[in-house]
Order: sequence, then structure tokens, then C-alpha cells
Amino acid sequence: MKHTILHDLHVRQGAKMGPFAGYDMPLFYSEGVIAEHLWTRSHGGVFDVSHMGQILVEGEGAAAFFERITPSAFKPKATGKAQYTVLLNEQGGIIDDLIVTRLAENLFHAVLNAGRKDVDLVWIKQHLPSDLSLYVLDNRSLIAIQGAWAERVMYEIFEYDAHKQGYMTMVESRAPTGEKIYISRTGYTGEDGFEVSLPNDIVPEIWAKLSSHSELKNVGLAARDSLRLEMGYPLYGQDLDETISPVEAGLEWIIRKSDKDFIGAERIVAELANGVSRVRVGVRLTDPGVARAGAVLFDAQDQEIGKLTSGGHSPVLKQSIGMGYVKPAAAVPGTKVFVDVRGKKLAAEIATMPFVPPKTKAVKK
Repeated sequence: MKHTILHDLHVRQGAKMGPFAGYDMPLFYSEGVIAEHLWTRSHGGVFDVSHMGQILVEGEGAAAFFERITPSAFKPKATGKAQYTVLLNEQGGIIDDLIVTRLAENLFHAVLNAGRKDVDLVWIKQHLPSDLSLYVLDNRSLIAIQGAWAERVMYEIFEYDAHKQGYMTMVESRAPTGEKIYISRTGYTGEDGFEVSLPNDIVPEIWAKLSSHSELKNVGLAARDSLRLEMGYPLYGQDLDETISPVEAGLEWIIRKSDKDFIGAERIVAELANGVSRVRVGVRLTDPGVARAGAVLFDAQDQEIGKLTSGGHSPVLKQSIGMGYVKPAAAVPGTKVFVDVRGKKLAAEIATMPFVPPKTKAVKK
């Protein structure tokens, strides 16, 4: 089992540890999942996400390279702008979802999912032109600060004036001790927040300052999962995999309009023109109970129409929510459906995502 740099500190801080993507990670701390979830929504949470991969790709053709291995546009991307996108296989299925940022004209930074980073690196190296350089940033960790207090915390802990930074951007800055850090205004909670890439040797000191801040709580992977579920954000390995296309996943907005010269484009072009046989939707239970991933969905005529890929309790809504794939005819919000939970069919409805309003910097106040 792999460990992040902060592993021993999590244990000393009372975290309940558990396996995730080959790492022993904090699932929750002493106050529990619901308290961590609600505090992040109302105040702020700090997350160790150092299990995720970080890479740099450098060279004159770096933008064209990312336009080859993903369906998104990078040539017109301004310096500092980040893009959520997907790596596609030859069949148009999703190898991974990731965030790619243009740090300079010919330099791009990417964050890879923990459970897929080894697969991603093999794929990227396989397609990397000889005139581009790939750097794996194993010497850096990643910490997320999410919630209403995020801007204030960035100023107090990092001496960084964060209010000027736009959503889905990354900037190079300096830690108070002088080391180079990257600060992105992104996150996986739907709250305003930042992810900070910083050298491993200063991470314990920074984490200690963050976790002792009066307006922050340490947050584990369990609340990270419930927070992203309320936002309708897909999780790779559950809601996305190598058989699912971005069109089926409802990610058409990441597909560039200018051309379709990317790996897996044949399927994507056909699906955009002709439609798909399944589509990702939100599901909200109207009966009491909690539905989990794998639960089968039925229509009002008791015909199977799909299944949940994620599901759980929403601490904000105080009801069970989920997402999954259904036949397009059943994908209309408000459609009444039933979810099989341990042999009992519970009433539910197709719901618009996100389930709760986002508060990212992109949302106009």
C-alpha cells in the first residue's frame, strides 16, 4: 500500500484510514463524514489529494499533442487557463478524466486520477512526439482548500492575494519559505476553492498550519465523495470508464468545435450526429432509503432502464441521491423511476444536476 507524505500525520490526527487507488488514505477524522461535509459547505475543508498524479509536458507542439489525445481545444487556450477534459482510447472510451492547464506558451501541467495515473502515463508516453518532454512530478504533493473561507485562508497561510484569481486558472507563486508552488482555483466540491501543488518537504508544515486554522476542518475521502456527488461530478471507475464515451457521460461541452482530429473521434462524431443508447443522469429518491452504486433502475412499467453508478446520502438535502446511465427516453428530469435497493423497489425521479447550487468563483453572485 502506498502512502502520501502526510500519512503519518493523518494517523496522529486521528484519521480512520482505508485503501483507495492503492494508497492508504484518510477516510474521515474524529467528527465524522457528515460533520466534515457540512463544515466544508459552510466554512472550509482541507484535503490531502497527493495520491493524484502531476505531470508537465513541454515543447513547441504541446498544445497540438493535447488536442490529439483529448477532444478539447488547447491551441487557443490562454496562459494560466485550465481545462477539464478526458483521455480517449481508440474506441472513443474514456481512459481517464483530468485537468490540463497551460502554464506557458509551450508548457502544460496535468493532474491525473490516482487509480489511473500509471495507465495514463503509459498511454501518454506511447503517443508523445519525440520533440516533447514529459516530467512526472513525484517530488510534489497536492492539497485542496475548499469552502467559503478559502480566499481568506490562502492569504493567511500562503500570503497570497487570492481574490484576483479567476476560476479554472493556475498561477505560479511562492510559499512563504520561498519554494515554487502552483495554485489553481479549482476543486471537486462545488465550493470556491484552491488546489496547491507544493514540494514534498514543506507539505507537513503547511498541512499543520491549515489543519489548525479555526475555520477549517480536515476532510477525508468519504466526505470528498459525498460533496462531489451533490455536484453531480463523475468519479472515474464508477461513472466513467473505458467503455463510456464523453457524449454518453454528458460531457459534450469539452469537445472542441473546430475539428475532430483526435484519438477516438470516429465514435464521438457518430454519437453527436446520431445520438447514444445511454446517457448519464441524476437520480433522487422520493421514498426513504439509500441507494448505492450498482442498483438497477426501472421505469413505471417495471422495465429495466439502467443502473446507478454512484449513490449515497446527501447531508445537505437529507435524502438519497445518485447518478447513473439510462436509456435516453427515460432521461427527462422529473421522470418517475424505481430503484432496486436490496430487492425492494423504491420510488425515485430523474433529477437535474447539480443537486445543490454550486458556489465556485464561476458562479455570478
